[in-house]
Formats: sequence, C-alpha cells, structure tokens
Amino acid sequence: MPIISKFYGIIIKMFFKEHNPPHIHAIYGEYVGSIDIQTLKMTEGDLPYKALALVQEWATKNQNNLLEMWNTKKIKELPPLE
Repeated sequence: MPIISKFYGIIIKMFFKEHNPPHIHAIYGEYVGSIDIQTLKMTEGDLPYKALALVQEWATKNQNNLLEMWNTKKIKELPPLE
C-alpha cells in the first residue's frame, strides 16, 4: 500500500484496489483508521481523537487530490501537515 504522506507520527496510505466509498488509511503507532475522503469521518478503526483530528485537517486540505488519486489510481506523495 503506497504511502501518500507522513506527519506527526501518522502515516497516510491508499490501496489501489479497494472498495467504495473512497477512503484513506491512517496509521498512528498501533492504531489504525479508515477515513472516508468525502465526509472525512472515520468509518473503521480506533485512532485516538487528536490523531483523527490531524488526519481530518490534512485530508480537508488535500481532499481534491485524494479523490483524484482514488479515481485515477495514480498515487502521488502529498505534503505533510505543518
């Protein structure tokens, strides 16, 4: 699974062959979460609140790029949250 971005100990990944809805996977230590790209809500997982808030902030800034990657299956690295 390609890494799209890394920030504050969080790794963001996206599978090439995945099911809908469009989503990303966030890994923070032993915690993992699946975040819907369109609603920015965690649909599966157990990310701590602060880590989820950082992922949602980052995903909001990159939402169009994430949806484009999901639709085209062309993954590129995106800048980290600063």
